Amino acid sequence: MKRIGLIIPSSNRMVEQEMVRVLPAGVTAHVARLRMTGQFERPIEELLPAVAAAAATLNDARCDAIAFHCTANSTSEGNDGEQRLLAAMAGATSAPVTTTATAIRAALDILSVRSFGLVTPYSQAVTEHEAVYFTDAGYRVASCTALDLAGSDAYCAAPPSLWEETLLAGRRPDADGYLLSCANISCFAVIDRVEDGLKKPLVTSNQSVLWALLRAAQAPRPTALGTLMGVP
Repeated sequence: MKRIGLIIPSSNRMVEQEMVRVLPAGVTAHVARLRMTGQFERPIEELLPAVAAAAATLNDARCDAIAFHCTANSTSEGNDGEQRLLAAMAGATSAPVTTTATAIRAALDILSVRSFGLVTPYSQAVTEHEAVYFTDAGYRVASCTALDLAGSDAYCAAPPSLWEETLLAGRRPDADGYLLSCANISCFAVIDRVEDGLKKPLVTSNQSVLWALLRAAQAPRPTALGTLMGVP
């Protein structure tokens, strides 16, 4: 049996619905929730003790790989914030660790995506801030599409078809691929169709973290969910 651990915002309702339900036989997920978004949003430095404690609980469960899974938080303070999150987890477990930002970058790199169209449910300001993170990391954000949905309830209520339509409408000839950012949206059902329509790879927050964790745990992968899931 392989075990993956996920540290997620308490407001997230899509990790279990999207990620856990597609786990292959022989793989289980263990989830720790932290109050870190909305009214509970705080600087990374203040979040680190809770992240370390959550990683320790997942280490107690003998997880083979652990992720801090929140796109906005893992990109909010640039590479420095990302590294501090990784260090906090690594101090609490000997298992491989990742963040959403780390997993997305690994996915983009292994797919040779250096320029991409970015789609989010966030406000324009938050989306542009995330674009700066990726630009500073050496990528070219060819376009930013911010749907400006009204918080977690709206994120969860958005049908997969909304993301499919938005991504297909945002086709960019100068993009190597596309990034759909946010761990609290439902999109697994359309990843393969979007890739078929765009003829380019699509990376999503939940998909990339699932890929990174299963890869680190040397566990089987789902048979669908885009080009990324088939990459060794």
